[in-house]
Amino acid sequence: MARQRHHVWGHPFALVVLLAAGLYAVPLGPADAAKVQQTAPKGQSADPRGKAAPPPQGAANAPIDTLAKHAFIIEADTGTVLLDKLAAERMPPASMSKIMTAYVVFDMLKQGRAKLDDELPVSERAWRTGGSKMFVPIGGRIKISDLLRGMVIQSGNDSCIVLAEGLAGSETAFVDIMNEKAKQIGLKDSHFANVDGLPSPEHWMTARDLASLAIRTIEDFPEFYKIYSEKEFVFNNINQGNRNPLLYKDIGADGLKTGHTEEAGYSLTASVLRDKRRVILVIAGLPTMKARAQESERLIEWAFREFSNYKLVGAGDKIEDAEVWLGSEPKVALTVDKDFVVTLPRKSRKDMKVTLVYDKPVPAPIKKGDQLGKIVVTVPDAPPKEAPILAAAPVDRVGTVGRMAAVAAYLIWGNKR
Repeated sequence: MARQRHHVWGHPFALVVLLAAGLYAVPLGPADAAKVQQTAPKGQSADPRGKAAPPPQGAANAPIDTLAKHAFIIEADTGTVLLDKLAAERMPPASMSKIMTAYVVFDMLKQGRAKLDDELPVSERAWRTGGSKMFVPIGGRIKISDLLRGMVIQSGNDSCIVLAEGLAGSETAFVDIMNEKAKQIGLKDSHFANVDGLPSPEHWMTARDLASLAIRTIEDFPEFYKIYSEKEFVFNNINQGNRNPLLYKDIGADGLKTGHTEEAGYSLTASVLRDKRRVILVIAGLPTMKARAQESERLIEWAFREFSNYKLVGAGDKIEDAEVWLGSEPKVALTVDKDFVVTLPRKSRKDMKVTLVYDKPVPAPIKKGDQLGKIVVTVPDAPPKEAPILAAAPVDRVGTVGRMAAVAAYLIWGNKR
């Protein structure tokens, strides 16, 4: 019974797109407005209990290069990749891997396995750990709250060891937890050999995984994430500043972590929140600290300047009424269960096309929330964006007499009601 119909304009959803887009920028004019189509390709089927498709992966043909060996920029809320330069290639993360160390500690705190006021002992091994330091005193006892700041703000390798030994019994045991947790939260190509990021052939991450970890940290532990925005910390009468260069710029930066070794070069995983948009940046392999500061700011400004978010449909808004086959009601409203927001290059907005894809008429019975198809947004030189369209209300199937009448009407008048 599925049939196919195409049209541009003449549909209320066109107005929805225009009004929603106008929330973010100058309203579109009739000559360059978004085009709306309905299609039902041959063979199209919809899983009524299907899940929303994951955000499309891949870069949006970003016309920018960078001195960084690895670079990755992603819009946190929509999952749209703005820049991808060797983001899936393994690299030494240096101290950026402390984001994973902190994630595990945050998780233990949230589960109640530890408290911020708990004091952990400082071993000789922790005291002797080289590289950047919090300067923990041998034989002392330090609160977890201070150790976290020593690790996040001062990038203390010694504080990482104190946390690992105090919370898991040994660094090896803590590293096992890190690797298991990385798998649980979906890091696809990361492996940890230590808690501080010091060079090891068995210690690697990808820029893409670092961005995913940053987003998970922000979403899973907002009460602890704020530590990443603190600019300085005093411990043992030593004041050290946060190494994240973006925190000292008035650009909306609120975390996360730098890294540096001879092998890895100068690196940064950063989050910037501006005008309700959160952009995550990962750059690695830069030659100097100055280059890291300049490239990170330049790329962030580019991301906010060249791209924007456009809300096309709000959660619960009616997109259109779909015809129903053999239903107690002739039509069912189509909607989305959450705001459908897309990230697009600003210059491509005028070429945006919105398409509804579903079989029609929709066969009854229909449950409220059944996935009936999808809404697809396309622009030139960018991957398509999709969201599931759902039934806004239930529709029962008609009884035997009603079905016979519907079939008879179909045989006599065709696909008209």
